[in-house]
Amino acid sequence: MKKFDYFIGIDVSKLTLDVTVLLLQNNKDEFIDYQKIDNNEKGISAYLKKLFKGQCLTENTLFCFEDTGIYSMPLACILSEKGLNYWRVPALEIKRSKGICRGKSDKTDSKDIAFYALSHLHKLRLSTVSDTIIQKIRLLFSERDKIIRSLGAFKRTSENKDFLSKKIFQSVENINQNIINQLNNALNEVEEKMMSIINEDEKTKQQLALISSVCGIGKNTAIYLIICTKGFSSFENWRQLACYAGYSSGTSIKGRTKVSPLADMKLKSLLYMCALVAIRHDKELKTYYERKVAEGKSKMLVINNVRCKLLARIFAVINRNSPFINTWKFAV
Repeated sequence: MKKFDYFIGIDVSKLTLDVTVLLLQNNKDEFIDYQKIDNNEKGISAYLKKLFKGQCLTENTLFCFEDTGIYSMPLACILSEKGLNYWRVPALEIKRSKGICRGKSDKTDSKDIAFYALSHLHKLRLSTVSDTIIQKIRLLFSERDKIIRSLGAFKRTSENKDFLSKKIFQSVENINQNIINQLNNALNEVEEKMMSIINEDEKTKQQLALISSVCGIGKNTAIYLIICTKGFSSFENWRQLACYAGYSSGTSIKGRTKVSPLADMKLKSLLYMCALVAIRHDKELKTYYERKVAEGKSKMLVINNVRCKLLARIFAVINRNSPFINTWKFAV
């Protein structure tokens, strides 16, 4: 394991960053500095120059901060560009590591984050920034989800048609239809833009084609898999992704197992629909499903197993870099 001398904890907010620097020397931590800086490129770059002049910025320096999504992105991008070591940690993990504590401020939070990095080095997994392509696709996919939710809300207005007089409903019908048409046009535009970005990058285009070759996996699910795995660079195998999606249940002192609510529910629901399609159209999975149900297994348990089989197939085609081949049709 790489040894670090300086541990820099950063509490991220929308406009500012609270930064605490700790030095580990002779197995003792020493407080070095605290600063509040602007959360923008100018403020971060100026602070890094200050650290460099103070000889606190070396290859043995570790930056640690909470993964706050878009607010921590400028910091992550700058650290990545400069080749510095940084670790993005889920906020809940840092919160639970502190135990019971009194009071709260941005300064103490940054110090706690620095202490977390120092005391949890055995968990260290250096972070990286997603490719620009992945970031663009993620943003467009998010906009697509918003449009689809809005479409559903406006389409539900027509459900009132049978319960209102024609004169009353006509006052809103044309407006409602115009909005639906505009949203449909926006949806087509977003999807076309997303596909044009994917087609411009050969690696992403190839991954989309490989994933889509697996029976039951649609285009949108394939795109979301590329997004959440950062182009299949964040997970080493399908079991890790299954755990991330909430398929692998954990143990409980209450005597029953359950799936963590911290799972990626979007991915879980997408793959559930994919499993239903695969059971219907893939003879091998259909036979497996019918056999297990006949044995008395719960239908949801078998569907969960099918989801895991789909993930295993997806990782196989990505690692092999060749489309899925249905060998079942060659079986005697």
